[in-house]
Amino acid sequence: MSKKNERHVPVLLQDAIEFLNVRAGSVIVDCTLGLAGHAEEIIRRLGPHGRLIGFDRDPEALELARARLDQVAAALGDQAPNITLIGDAFSSISRHVEPASLDGILADFGVSSLQLDEARRGFSFMADGPLDMRQDTRSGPTAEQVVNEASEHELADLIYEYGDERRSRRIARAIVRGRPVTTTGHLARIVASAAPPMKSDRIHPATRTFQALRIYVNRELDEIRTLLEAAPKLLKPSGRLVVISFHSLEDRIAKDMLREYAHRDIFDLLTKKPLTAGEEEVDRNPRSRSAKLRAAQKQGTGNRN
Repeated sequence: MSKKNERHVPVLLQDAIEFLNVRAGSVIVDCTLGLAGHAEEIIRRLGPHGRLIGFDRDPEALELARARLDQVAAALGDQAPNITLIGDAFSSISRHVEPASLDGILADFGVSSLQLDEARRGFSFMADGPLDMRQDTRSGPTAEQVVNEASEHELADLIYEYGDERRSRRIARAIVRGRPVTTTGHLARIVASAAPPMKSDRIHPATRTFQALRIYVNRELDEIRTLLEAAPKLLKPSGRLVVISFHSLEDRIAKDMLREYAHRDIFDLLTKKPLTAGEEEVDRNPRSRSAKLRAAQKQGTGNRN
């Protein structure tokens, strides 16, 4: 793994591991491998009878994670757990995992540092690149197709719904007038010119539009709902579910579904309010500033302690 990739630090690492309550012999799913920062800490605790199952629909991220975990497993020798990596969206978890077979599920939602840092992936306007934004580059429409083919009304609706952007209609009108839009820099300039920053804004005026397109292209909210719907069936009694969100749309889904499960006596909430990063972690990893961790434990008698 390159030094650049080694610098990416997983968000709320120790808190996530603590709430997962990883024990030797556990079966844990990391739904969002990314660069395997959380996964590395998990496999160090599983022992030879444990198992890690990792998901990532980004082929490039999956290969980087595989290389990192292979290296850690080699260092662990005969104390290494079984490791299974799956190149698929985490919404497919029920197709790969048996019911009531898991001791823990971890999901770190949103876009990974690897994707944000590579201009060619098109997730960020910090450097000009093609308007792609797909986490799985093998299928699905790109952000370029969406901004150039959707109607003005459709663009306005998705920017408002997924970006919580109050000036969505003005932005959509400008995008349609500016077509064809082919790069992240071009789109960011169009948005900034149609909706310049207000005094109260602390973010770039294109941030919400880029978020909306990314969520739409990757169907991120549907992915989260499908995972959380499957979790009760897949976890053993006393199994743990830990989710990390990075914006209000993700966190609202997690909060509402976990509270509903608690109300129905399916889960006990381990976090009454979301856990956030401390000042030291935010200084070290600015991405953690918006992170919110929620955790729950499935009711019933299991072998966890």
